[in-house]
Amino acid sequence: MAHHPVSGARGVKICGLTEEAGFDACVTHGADWVGFVFFDRSPRCVTPAQAHALSARHGGGPARVGLFVHPDDETLARVLEGVSLDILQIYASFERATEVHERFGLPVWLSQPVSARADLPACCPTGVERLLIEPKPPASATRPGGNAQQLDWGLMDGWTPPFPWMLAGGLNPDNVVQAVTITGAPAVDVSSGVESAPGIKCPDAIARFIQNARSVTFSA
Repeated sequence: MAHHPVSGARGVKICGLTEEAGFDACVTHGADWVGFVFFDRSPRCVTPAQAHALSARHGGGPARVGLFVHPDDETLARVLEGVSLDILQIYASFERATEVHERFGLPVWLSQPVSARADLPACCPTGVERLLIEPKPPASATRPGGNAQQLDWGLMDGWTPPFPWMLAGGLNPDNVVQAVTITGAPAVDVSSGVESAPGIKCPDAIARFIQNARSVTFSA
């Protein structure tokens, strides 16, 4: 099922899929990854059965990513019984991320919230395929993640880590070109920035986001 971005192309993930039109748009316009949120405090939370029904609409296309917040093994196992996932994206410690990879044998992506250049990670934990760089949530936030905040992209100017990473938080079709131009991000992740309402994706916005994200060529 999984596929990966063509070498030299910028990877695009559309996260928080809950309905058919949004999922179909991701397939039609060639997203590399689609994300299903398994965290009950999110307006984009889906059940394994709902995620399975959406995923079953298309046999191939984007790799399926499951997003979890400090999950225990039981939660992960229960979800994986209900829907086939290619990647586990988690909010957890470096040590826990390694444990999850060893326990379930799937690629793991780990969130790394940052608010200053000193927060940018210097290494990637064993068993973690990719780090997601996103803004630290505000103190009042009820859930982790970008929370539609925009990171100070200048923090990553000249930052060239020796591991795969992805930029998230506050991205939309109108600012993604600037974001990748400044940061050099090899991949980008969007959720609320392509929505018409919380959890409801706008197919046109998905199309524009993917097109714009890929319009910036990598520098030599």
